[in-house]
Amino acid sequence: MDKKPFYITTPIYYPSGDPHIGTCYTTVACDSIARYKRLQGYDVMFLTGTDEHGLKIEQKAAKEGITPKEYVDNIVAIFKKLWGFMNISYDRYIRTTDDYHIATVQKIFKELYDKGYIYKGEYKGKYCTPCESFWTDSQLDEDGRCPECHREVTQASEEAYFLKLSPFADRIEKLLTETDYLQPANRAAELVNNFIKPGLDDLCVSRTTFKWGIPVTFDEKHVVYVWVDALTNYISAMGFYNNKYDDYGKYWPADVHMVAKDIMRFHAIIWPAILMALEQPLPKHLVVHGWISYNGQKMSKSLGNVVDPFILGERYGADAIRYHILREMALGADSSFSNEIMINRINSDLANGLGNLVSRTVTMAEKYFGGTLPTEREAADVDSELIAEAEALRANVDGYMDKYQLNNALAEIFKLVSRANKYIDETEPWVLGKDPAKKARLASVLYNLLESIRIATTLLSCFMPSTMPKVWEQIGAAESDVTYENAGKFGVLPLDVTVHRGEMLFPRIDVDKEIDELNALIGANAPAEEPKTEVQPVLPQIGIEEFAKCDLRVAKVLACERVKRAKKLLCLQLDDGTGGRQVVSGIAQWYKPEDLIGKKIIVVANLKPVVLCGVESNGMICAADTPDGAASVIFPDQSLPCGSKIR
Repeated sequence: MDKKPFYITTPIYYPSGDPHIGTCYTTVACDSIARYKRLQGYDVMFLTGTDEHGLKIEQKAAKEGITPKEYVDNIVAIFKKLWGFMNISYDRYIRTTDDYHIATVQKIFKELYDKGYIYKGEYKGKYCTPCESFWTDSQLDEDGRCPECHREVTQASEEAYFLKLSPFADRIEKLLTETDYLQPANRAAELVNNFIKPGLDDLCVSRTTFKWGIPVTFDEKHVVYVWVDALTNYISAMGFYNNKYDDYGKYWPADVHMVAKDIMRFHAIIWPAILMALEQPLPKHLVVHGWISYNGQKMSKSLGNVVDPFILGERYGADAIRYHILREMALGADSSFSNEIMINRINSDLANGLGNLVSRTVTMAEKYFGGTLPTEREAADVDSELIAEAEALRANVDGYMDKYQLNNALAEIFKLVSRANKYIDETEPWVLGKDPAKKARLASVLYNLLESIRIATTLLSCFMPSTMPKVWEQIGAAESDVTYENAGKFGVLPLDVTVHRGEMLFPRIDVDKEIDELNALIGANAPAEEPKTEVQPVLPQIGIEEFAKCDLRVAKVLACERVKRAKKLLCLQLDDGTGGRQVVSGIAQWYKPEDLIGKKIIVVANLKPVVLCGVESNGMICAADTPDGAASVIFPDQSLPCGSKIR
């Protein structure tokens, strides 16, 4: 019998910097849901990826002196390394620089244009470069800044294509208020009151002021603006309007899009509008979660409050970090991260709770029965409550998972863990072990504990996939014992089950010592203060006519070598768009020749030739002074053609 398909997506991440613990939440949450659905027997498609176009990427690449593609390739490698480290089981990874995605976006843009939903106009308004978002004056925060990231916005004016949103306003409002599309539902009023009721503004969907984007096929001075490009990934990755895949009919509409609240508007309003215009089915659910905050602030590299998941995972294991962030985040609400909260959670739930339960149970089975339980049993009334709670667990967890309330699902699992630990105190197996006549009763107690552990960890394996197989090995559970079907049954392990004591799953952490060490590590990750340097006096003012006499050009370094008998000089052969030139520059103590070959630089092209250490120099490279007295070569946008004039 064919499995029922289930399609879940994270947003595709914008690779403008290294991921942090806040970045992990959506992907870890989706991974846990995907694993749970696979456990239930669904045919799961779990999609994640990276959104790689836009002005900010172009600017960051230029600052580093590399191409935008080289920049995003480096960041994507970090993301994929992190997802491997966090045991993320995605089925497909999409990059918006993939050829098949580009083909889909261009076809969709053209179709919307042909249908009259996209038209050419002029954009005038406020633009936030970090968020890649346009805002009206009424949408800015109280300080006139971006309402999402609260950074400065700029006045933008340029020719652009626009997507009509108003034709879909009524349908989108009904989608948000009369269906269960948006979860939690209380987010709907915010969207309706702030964006739909005032009137949906048409959306700017192209740009001309940068080139790092997907070209509009019928007007190539325009590139497709980020949200039409980015949002389309959910269907391009299934083969919509491309030949790469053929899964659209099987998996679409998506069962779940999960996003953080800062991009809720785009997924709740713009994405449905695009699909309505294309006459395609809408996703079934949009699940919106809050932010992980650190000292009351959203985690952000620019704020210096980034918590490195690699550091935390190496200290405590990826599963402990997965558990902590999922357990702390209630659907729709923000959660607070601190070293103390995390360590106390690991100690209380994982070390004292689950780890202690497994260790005590397995140790007693070895101590009293040599590791293999006898088949004789003796039940007691006290067993019934534990067994009933274990048998009810799967249905209770199902209910929370169906509502994407992962923190409540985990709380439910750990209620059984707590109940099992209480059961040990109630039954006092160490007392039973002293009386040979109580061996059957002791075997029943230990078996009930092993079964409770098996059921709890079968469901917990979706959240903590690396650790639970270690538990199963210790309690003697075979692969066939830890299925979804068997998670709803009590009495699956063989009566004569054999346990195998292993390493401590979650060693208890010294809170005070660990907090000091973690704070030091996190403090080391904070961005350094802007270096202070003595500012040189500004030279006397000149007129524009005098400045115009200086001809600055973009040039590419074709070859570079040290000048003999001159430790400070490099000789560079440049392609300046006019036939080439040779320039000598005193930067040898800061740059190796191989550091510059292939890079584009800025050269003063009309400087009179001079001879330096016997080598003729026809121009001068532009560089900036650094606080320590070094020279830092200025690298322009690497996509600029050689010979481009700087003005």
